Amino acid sequence: MTSLTKTAIITRRIIRYSVYLLVALIIGRISLGVGLKVYRNFFPEPPPPPTVGFGPLPALPFPEKERPDNLVFSLETPEGSMPAFPDQLKVYFMPKPVQTQLNLEIATDKAVKLGFSSQASQISQTVYRFPHRKSPAVLEMNIVTGVFSISFDLGKDSSPLSRRPPPAEIAAARARAYLSSAGLLPEDLIGKTQPQFLKIEGGQFASRLSLSEADLTKVNFFRKSFDDYPPVTPKTDEANVWFIVSGANQKDKQIIAAEYHYFPVDEDRFETYPLKPAEAAWEELKTGGGYIANLGANEKGNIIIRRVYLAYYDAGVVTEFYQPVYVFEGDRGFVAYVPAVASEYYGK
Repeated sequence: MTSLTKTAIITRRIIRYSVYLLVALIIGRISLGVGLKVYRNFFPEPPPPPTVGFGPLPALPFPEKERPDNLVFSLETPEGSMPAFPDQLKVYFMPKPVQTQLNLEIATDKAVKLGFSSQASQISQTVYRFPHRKSPAVLEMNIVTGVFSISFDLGKDSSPLSRRPPPAEIAAARARAYLSSAGLLPEDLIGKTQPQFLKIEGGQFASRLSLSEADLTKVNFFRKSFDDYPPVTPKTDEANVWFIVSGANQKDKQIIAAEYHYFPVDEDRFETYPLKPAEAAWEELKTGGGYIANLGANEKGNIIIRRVYLAYYDAGVVTEFYQPVYVFEGDRGFVAYVPAVASEYYGK
């Protein structure tokens, strides 16, 4: 009997201490996880080194643009200094268009789906002009790159101007449906749109602040953000894909003008590259580097920069890679871009 009592006591002690040990292990594991999380919050794990797998990068294809000689820059950001930026970023591969014997056939099929005739006239080795089947409009398309433009001759038919232009949402929906009908609306263009209201004055399009003052509605289709970094284009207020839409009821009179300069980005194929410090990009801009996308109303040359951020440069022309840039925004509409990848990773 005594032996059974001792056995029971020992068993209870083993169970009790096992429970204590299990509770201690659970508490220890939770405490370790919380502690590690707090530690990583103050001391983040460094990212892996840049892969630079594409080798030396080609220079960004900024447009040729004369730069004034009298520019003097000063930095007055909300932070009082240059913001903090990552030390590396992704560079994405952009597949090049391929020239084949089927290019004209493919382009003709797109033109027909957009409402134009299959009877095209050749303008150059790669550019063809397609007349519209019903309206005084023409489509000019590069059969290799797929770049195209549309123009409607309002001198021959001004009826699209007789109706009030559509609100931005309706204009965007019409343009999307139009592109979709020809299979020309990729996923990365289904996102941010920027409307403009236009008035025709002296045969030119002039911007207006409200729909009530306008004759037409312009819709800019910007590419989506990559890794939360927005796209920027050579013209700050214009996307590489845009449509000017009328209020006409007839579909063949709704698209008055358009430009389509779209080149796909392979989101699954990228390499990481080190970035130059923002301070180095700032010095580069001040000493004549970078690209001034919009001088704004700064003819006197005194530029105050209020905002600096990272973006991806969407060139709108054939290029090998989708690359990041530093964007410098200043007073009175000033905007400039400076390549963000460290200078030593660009080819000669």
